Parts: sequence; C-alpha cells; structure tokens
Amino acid sequence: MAQNRPTNLCLLEEILSYSNVKWLPFSKVEFIDTISKCINLSTPGPDHISWSYLKTLIKNNKCISNIVNITNLCINLSYWLSHFKKSISIIILKPNRSLYNTSKTFQPIVLLNMVGKLIRKFISNKIQVYSITSNFIYLTPIGGIKQWSTIDTRVFLTHLICMGWVRDLYMSTLAFDVAQFFPSLNYQLLLIILNKASFDSYISFFFSNYLINRQTQYI
Repeated sequence: MAQNRPTNLCLLEEILSYSNVKWLPFSKVEFIDTISKCINLSTPGPDHISWSYLKTLIKNNKCISNIVNITNLCINLSYWLSHFKKSISIIILKPNRSLYNTSKTFQPIVLLNMVGKLIRKFISNKIQVYSITSNFIYLTPIGGIKQWSTIDTRVFLTHLICMGWVRDLYMSTLAFDVAQFFPSLNYQLLLIILNKASFDSYISFFFSNYLINRQTQYI
C-alpha cells in the first residue's frame, strides 16, 4: 500500500484548479437508470440482496425514496455507513496452473453489500459526469470512462494501424500491465485531486471517511 509513504506533491502542481462544482442532490431517475444496467447474475454480498431483488424493491416509491435520501445524507454528512464497509472475500484458484504455491495463482473476489454497491455506482457516475463536463478529465484514457469501452479502444487502435498502412509504414504496438495499480494508490493524493477539481469540501470529507475502517471476512 502507498499510505504513509513519502509523496512528492509537486507532481500535482501541474493540475490546474477548476471552478467550483456545485453538487446537486441525487434523484429517483438516476437510481432507476443506473440499476437497470446492472446484471442480475452478480453474486450478492453480506446483505444477501441481489440486483433482481433491488430492481423489484425500487418499484415501491417509498423504498426508492428512502434509498435516495440515504445517499444524499451520506454525501451531505460526509459519512459512509459502517454497514457498507463490510465485505466478504473469496479466494479462488486461477485455472490451468501446474502449481499453486504463490499468491499470484489465486484470485480474490470481494463481495460488497448490494445497496452500498448501488449507491457507490451513483456517486461514481456523478463524479465522472461532473469531471468530464468541466474538462477536468482528459478523454485520452479510454478504460473506465463513460461512453469509452474496450470496443472503442480496438476501433481507435485499428484506425491508427490503417492510417500507418496508408503511409506505407510498419506498425507495431506495445502493451503492458501495471501490477498492483489500485492497491498502490495513495488515498491522500486522491483527496487532493478532488480538491483540485473544485468539488465541495464535504465531497472530499466523504471520501476520506469512505476509504477507512473497512472490514472483510474470508470464506
């Protein structure tokens, strides 16, 4: 982990501070739109609630209103419920390995509480929309950005190759994987970047609470 390690904050000086982003409350329409895209085959977490069950549940106006209110309160109070910080970790074997004597031959799967997972999707979507519309995020990174899928990556790469062929060039690609990227993220830097994006201070405070005191149970 990158926490509590020396960090060169000068790297962030190149990032310009943007105008203040006004965080608008979540609406029922956002919830319905997001959960409709969730695949029912996902395995439930500690709360034993499935996406199909949640899709049925939010048809009740009172239920969806309560979930919307919980989400808005989490943001306004800068607090992520301890219930949502609990998870179940399952370690599975990677197939077709001759030996299973190193950690790399195992794949951990983390199952989260589904209601918290749903709320997290809403928050993630809204942060991304705000960041893109304010031009804070460059559209060069394709993975993980809304409306930019792996299909777009292949189309873009194919376009570059074809353009090279038109110019009688020999084309080649270099691909590499950054091992342990997410576990190596420095959370303090992420909070500073949120401030650079000019989100309201309680958004940064929310994530500072979201990232701590997590628990998991191995089965």
